[in-house]
Amino acid sequence: MTPLEILLIFILVIVLIILLSGIKVLREWDRAPVLTLGRFTGMKGPGVIYIIPIISKIPIMISTRIQAVAFKTEATFTKDNVPLNVDAVMYFQVIDPQKAVLNIENFATATNLSAQTTLREVLGKSTFDEVLSEREKIGEAAREIIDEKTEHWGVKVSSVEIRDVIVPNALQEAMSRQASAERERRSRVTLAVAEVEAAQKMVDAANQYKDNPTAFQLRWMNILYEIGLEGKGTLMMIPAHTPEVGDISPMAVMGMEELAKKRKISSSDKEPDKSQ
Repeated sequence: MTPLEILLIFILVIVLIILLSGIKVLREWDRAPVLTLGRFTGMKGPGVIYIIPIISKIPIMISTRIQAVAFKTEATFTKDNVPLNVDAVMYFQVIDPQKAVLNIENFATATNLSAQTTLREVLGKSTFDEVLSEREKIGEAAREIIDEKTEHWGVKVSSVEIRDVIVPNALQEAMSRQASAERERRSRVTLAVAEVEAAQKMVDAANQYKDNPTAFQLRWMNILYEIGLEGKGTLMMIPAHTPEVGDISPMAVMGMEELAKKRKISSSDKEPDKSQ
């Protein structure tokens, strides 16, 4: 082969390589903006596409999948002047790749910064208690504002979720004391309600005993029986006659005490010897 033929073959190979370099394969979720001599000529993809080498270029590859971005809003003050550090997550998706390329330089960074400033604004309009108890509501309010801003960029914000609210240590201690005081208040209220209910039941029982002296006498004798079960040397002055109970037989009282003592002795005999 002559040197001229070798040169021609070399040139043809170079041209063929340049022409084949214009073949691109894009994934299902990828979109490619094509600039021909610096002018936007359209979006291409997915699948196999071809661009004119040297003349046309693909400056950026756009993904149409949902993307998650974590961001923070440090030293944010609520409506009642409480400093907070909030961690949040935003989910967004490019629905118009042409706008995302032509209307904004970096849509991902711009969306992230917009989310931070918007969440600060929403937190500034909410109280501390609302931030702790209504996270979903605050996230939805932030999502609506961010989505309205990013609509001109071809970006759709689907969700903004607050992951964590970091409270200063001094405020945590104050909240702990407040919660402890609230639990103490509830316990006292519960005890007072129980006292009222017990007093009402005692009044009802007294009214029943008032109309039935026999029942009152049986109840009084049952109290003596229970005192005898305790086994303590208790000295009781028992009147022989009371208006409520009537005549009280000393033999009956002694009989109740003896019965209680015998029952206690018999129960102690039945208990197994733990020392064995």
